[in-house]
Amino acid sequence: MYELIKSICYVFQELADLVWGFPTNIKWYAGLPIIGELPLVIILLVGTGIYFTCSLRFVQIKYFRYGLNVLINSQKEKQGISPLASFLLSTAMRVGPGNILGVTGAVSTGGPGALFWMWLSAFFGMATAFVESTLSQIYKDRQGDEYVGGLPCYGRKILGGAAMIGGILSLLYIVYALLCIPAQGFNTISAMVAVTNNVTGTTVAADSAPVWGFFLLLMGVTAFSIFGGIRRITGITDVLVPIMAVVYVAAVLVMTAMNLELLPWFFYVVVTEAFRPEPIFGGAMGIALSQGIKRGLMSNEAGQGTLSMPAAVSYSKHPCDQGIVQAIGVFLDTMVICTLTGFVLIMGQAWLKDGSAAWFEMGRLEKFLASCAQMLGSEAGYGLVTLVISICFGIFAFTCLLGFLSFSEICARQISNNKVFIVALRLVNLAVLAFGMMTNIAGFDLSALWNLSDFANIVMVCCNLPLLYLGFGKVKKAFNHFECREDNFCSETLGESLPVWDESK
Repeated sequence: MYELIKSICYVFQELADLVWGFPTNIKWYAGLPIIGELPLVIILLVGTGIYFTCSLRFVQIKYFRYGLNVLINSQKEKQGISPLASFLLSTAMRVGPGNILGVTGAVSTGGPGALFWMWLSAFFGMATAFVESTLSQIYKDRQGDEYVGGLPCYGRKILGGAAMIGGILSLLYIVYALLCIPAQGFNTISAMVAVTNNVTGTTVAADSAPVWGFFLLLMGVTAFSIFGGIRRITGITDVLVPIMAVVYVAAVLVMTAMNLELLPWFFYVVVTEAFRPEPIFGGAMGIALSQGIKRGLMSNEAGQGTLSMPAAVSYSKHPCDQGIVQAIGVFLDTMVICTLTGFVLIMGQAWLKDGSAAWFEMGRLEKFLASCAQMLGSEAGYGLVTLVISICFGIFAFTCLLGFLSFSEICARQISNNKVFIVALRLVNLAVLAFGMMTNIAGFDLSALWNLSDFANIVMVCCNLPLLYLGFGKVKKAFNHFECREDNFCSETLGESLPVWDESK
């Protein structure tokens, strides 16, 4: 079974590498300085963010404070969910294990300078997130007391309104979620085992009774969550997301405070290494640039269309309100959470210590924890920090899992609102989750499951970017209307039928 899983995942990885690597796998292109190490997809994603940023007059800076006010003054709504609930739901999926593992991978491959390029890509990615989220709001639909929308909905309407197009795009996202769910299940149960090991001081066997207990507990909690619908899931994420964010931020800030004298050096090395990487990390600027941009975009998901669903289900007075809110989500994910991870990895300087070769051989989570140990300077608080980080990692994975499950259901409702169909999808999702956890219990490697996620990510990017360009004219009209401080957004604003906004008016 292990060999079968590995061989299937290998095929997906080959396909993902082919697209992610093009045209760096062409000899003449690879020979170009710096740009020869940048895949076309990364150039398109960053170029798209730069284009949207300039066209929208740096919307991510100009209206940042406005977006914060929207979140602060957010209230529960009878129709849809509040902007704050939507923000937390998207954060549940955006802030996941990748904020630790992805950043660790980028820094350990491209060096500290990778973090600089991560920041840069996130800044322009905020504009991309604004565009896809505004499109989601413009073209959202109403089902009972809930809104539905996102990539399948705006894709269908931009491409002529054929129901088949919406169905294909909805199915695409469902497949994307199915490919990503196993890794989140694997990560969640790994964190639960790590917490148990830390608390008991023993090593729990992968297939022991306690681990099967965790399996049943997680399956039960997940089933309870998704069978309660979007409102129950948002009720859970409203509680868990702030807790995980505060605990993780507090833990990293405490370690940073203990090494405050290294903070100026941190910013110095991140900026200088972005352009002059150390030989130990490959010594090429292109590697740092490529790793930083790729991992940054895969963390905040700007341009994938995967976070367009929570943007659509929110109540908003104007479509651009939710666009600005989701842009702030990219800021939180990369500029805050990923930077905190960078503090630990870079200020810990674990690769400079004795036995640095061993550091490069470690797994990503092990590297992060080794960096924590270096920042603490002794073993005194290491056990506590390991416990806290393991709990945060588990919550990251679980809330990310809930995001995939909820967005999958939002897409399914655009195919059919039939109860049997929705229940069947929930059961399939639970089965895929069980598969992901059982690969952990069986002692399998996580890398095979990440191969599925990498492939799914690149497929979503390739499908979403053309739609953003096709719909950008509508976003610009909505943005111009928004800048005039008018609230009566409706069909007349864009010159096409927008029933949901006409009802609101």
